[in-house]
Amino acid sequence: MPTGRLFKAIRRLVMQGRYVVGQHAAERLDERGILEWQLVEGMEHATLLAEFPGATPNPAIEAWEALADGVEVKVVWSHLVGADVAKLVTVHFYEG
Repeated sequence: MPTGRLFKAIRRLVMQGRYVVGQHAAERLDERGILEWQLVEGMEHATLLAEFPGATPNPAIEAWEALADGVEVKVVWSHLVGADVAKLVTVHFYEG
């Protein structure tokens, strides 16, 4: 059962603008017609699906977000601990 600690840390970083977008995520955003700002804003009300604190190379979370137009997506964010920033890893249309 996820504790939410990692999720809260990543959400805080994203909401503070302390995040980067990985190459894979940038390609998925373009491919799926999703704008970066939608995921950033969506983190405020995101729902935690799973936490992976032991993931390598970086701890990561999966979360459900609703975009401004109501489309549901699953996002993967990681925590780059050394730089203390969040990283958008990928995004998928949600089929929960």
